[in-house]
Amino acid sequence: MSKLVRRICARQFFNRKYTTGNGQSPLQGIRILDLTRVLAGPFATMIMADLGAEVIKIEKPGVGDDTRSWGPPFIEGKTRESAYFLSVNRNKKSLSIDIKSKQGQKVIHDLAAKSDVMIENFVPGKLDSMGLGYKDIKETNPALIYCSITGFGSDGPYSTRGGYDVIAASMGGLMNITGAPDGPPAKVGVAMTDLMTALYAHGAILAALLQREQCGEGQKIECNLLSTQVSAMTHLASNWLNAGVDSSRWGTAHASIVPYQTFSTQDGYMTVGCGNNKQFAEFCKHINQTGLSSREEYKNNENRVKHRNNLIPKLSEVMSTKTNAEWCAVFEGVSFPYGPVNNMSQVFEDPQVIHNGLKKSIEHSTIGTIETVGPAVKYTKAENIIRSPPPTLGQHSEQVLKEILGYSKQDIEQLRDNKVIA
Repeated sequence: MSKLVRRICARQFFNRKYTTGNGQSPLQGIRILDLTRVLAGPFATMIMADLGAEVIKIEKPGVGDDTRSWGPPFIEGKTRESAYFLSVNRNKKSLSIDIKSKQGQKVIHDLAAKSDVMIENFVPGKLDSMGLGYKDIKETNPALIYCSITGFGSDGPYSTRGGYDVIAASMGGLMNITGAPDGPPAKVGVAMTDLMTALYAHGAILAALLQREQCGEGQKIECNLLSTQVSAMTHLASNWLNAGVDSSRWGTAHASIVPYQTFSTQDGYMTVGCGNNKQFAEFCKHINQTGLSSREEYKNNENRVKHRNNLIPKLSEVMSTKTNAEWCAVFEGVSFPYGPVNNMSQVFEDPQVIHNGLKKSIEHSTIGTIETVGPAVKYTKAENIIRSPPPTLGQHSEQVLKEILGYSKQDIEQLRDNKVIA
């Protein structure tokens, strides 16, 4: 295919219009064929769906995304839905189809021909064996952006190993630096490696779409959990690579800044960070310990790091004398950062969280009103909103086949009779 034909093909995709929003959505007109499940892939496609992309979620008949069974908790109604699944699958259409069947594979190719992006998170080689790998899909649609999310990469010694967030966090160094100094490694309470990979994938897809607009060609994108985690070690990786300084566990404290940690209070925990000497002096003033900031061993951050074992107990003793609410009142208007350690109920009662509009309600087709966390990013000239609830399994199978692919009623019935779709 010539470069001119590719450019024309790509522009045809960009000029298509779908019924997704009111024209203010940045990704309106972009169709994403989503063959991912669990967290990294679904979170990435949900971000793009919030921005107006039409996301068609491919799910296994009778089973669906693995997270449909991850519970409790489940929300009961006409169907039984997992709270986990609901959290990362809004604004999508569910097509329940057996992609192991030849007919199912043809449907995927037909959809790929009419899509801008295909994203998958199968073990490397699995989709190739079904005729759904990048080389096969590229023949169907040279302008397609094909994004693969794997545990370790498409090749190399670990490529065929299953990859999960906690494994990548272990091997990539995150768990080694998480936990109490005198305790064992600990995992982060939410799958941050998965979520960071989702953000990488989302950004990479947008960059590839922009490049396609310029050169008219699609391409394959590879993201993997291990590379994401290693890249996210930032200054700790640099410490080792450039200074030979290895990382260790510090609990809530910081290896290079003091004080920068969580303190026990009368009714919970409060986190305080003093990034410079002026902020430390201000902190000492507000806790009525001005003498500490004038002492030679605490005057600057380098000295405070050296003498943290003497300083932190003094600060901890003072911080334990008031409640979180009392300390928040004392610290009102200060320049140094601070905040209580909140549980989920306290998070959604926080005035700033309420002001930011992060708690949203939407009507689900089978379980009634559900609450969800809204998009984290705001735009001045674009929509980034919740348009539809997470789909039930196979909710849009007939709609997708009929409206997007133009399949006849007879074609659809045949696929259903052959148990290709559900």
